[in-house]
Amino acid sequence: MTMTASLENCAESNSSLARVAPIEAVLFDIDGTLCDSDPLHYYAFREMLQEIGFNEGKPITEEFFIDTVAGKHNDDIALALFPADLERGLKFVDDKEAMFRKLAAEQLKPLNGLDKVRKWIEERGLKRAAVTNAPRANAELMISILGLKDFFQAVIVGSECEHAKPHPDPYLKGLEALIASKDHTFVFEDSVSGIKAGVAAGMPVVGLATRNPEHLLWEANPAFLIKDYDDPKLWAALEELDKAGAPRR
Repeated sequence: MTMTASLENCAESNSSLARVAPIEAVLFDIDGTLCDSDPLHYYAFREMLQEIGFNEGKPITEEFFIDTVAGKHNDDIALALFPADLERGLKFVDDKEAMFRKLAAEQLKPLNGLDKVRKWIEERGLKRAAVTNAPRANAELMISILGLKDFFQAVIVGSECEHAKPHPDPYLKGLEALIASKDHTFVFEDSVSGIKAGVAAGMPVVGLATRNPEHLLWEANPAFLIKDYDDPKLWAALEELDKAGAPRR
């Protein structure tokens, strides 16, 4: 058995969300979790890096994007891209985010089934927060475009915490903002760094295999992986969670 298969089998055997019953709160990442935004980020990075002659003018690959950019905080991305000139790197990622916001305003769409899971959460009166490594301007724009401005009760941004993801700080701050217990909360995440952050904060994480390779996501130890919010695995788990939290007669 390969290590990846072993990790997957281990996660599948512990895929229940019932341990957080009765459910109190749900925490969401934003990029790649509420919406398939990675193609827009990739396009912006690829075009702008090629324009300045990065990588000898050759376009960056999706593999490079996944390894260097996806789910990471902008300070870390700037350092990875421009290790000898952090100031230039920070200016570059700021400009790239402006380009992303322009693209997002024109093209951003919710992941399949997002409205369905939103209704499930609202019907149960659960607390909810968005927890992201994205800049606040990006986070608030995406939430607004997706029609979730009134849905989230808090928006936690990695750069406003002591440490960004993959550290648990942003998720712990999300729990604090909602006055919620990690023992009765679970997380939706799509990146390795985000899953690691949620797990380190002591919560089960439902991983979304939106763009990142599944074998990498499994290594971060999610409870289970889903394709989107229409995935039958998610709804089976939520049904089990409901039953576990129902009052005993």
